[in-house]
Amino acid sequence: MAELKETLRADMTAAMKNRETVVTGVLRMALSAVGTEEVSGKEARELTDEEVRKVLAKEVKKRDESADAFANAGRTDQAESERAEAEILRSYLPAQLTDDELDTVAREAVSEVAAELGEQPGMKQMGQVMKVANAKASGSAEGGRIAAAVKAALAA
Repeated sequence: MAELKETLRADMTAAMKNRETVVTGVLRMALSAVGTEEVSGKEARELTDEEVRKVLAKEVKKRDESADAFANAGRTDQAESERAEAEILRSYLPAQLTDDELDTVAREAVSEVAAELGEQPGMKQMGQVMKVANAKASGSAEGGRIAAAVKAALAA
C-alpha cells in the first residue's frame, strides 16, 4: 500500500478531529481523486507513491488555474480559497526545483543523450532529452517548466 495515501488518510482523520473543515475537505477531495485514478482503466489497482504524487500535482494545477480565473474575474475571495487549497496539497509534494537547478537537470539530460547518440542532439531529439530530464526531475518540476529548460539547453 502506498505510504503517501496512508499519510493523506491519517492527516484527514486528524483534521476531522480538530474540526479543520478546509483541510478535511481538501484531503477528502484528494483521496477521492486518487480513488478515481485507481479504478480507471481496465482493472482496479493500487497506486504507487509516485502515481499518487502525480494525481496530487494535477489537483494543484487545477487549483492554480482556478485561482487565476477567479482573480481575473475579480472574485478575490474565491481565488484565495483556491490558492489555500493548492498550498495544502503542495505540502504533500516534493519541493519544486529552482530555475537554476532545472537548467542543470536539462543540461545533464542533453549531455546524456549526446553521449548515447555520439553527437549533439537537436530539436528532433527533444523527446529523448525530455524522457531523461523528466526522470531526473522525478516530480520536482512541472512538465512545462522542464520542456522550456530542455528547449533552452538544446538551443544553447
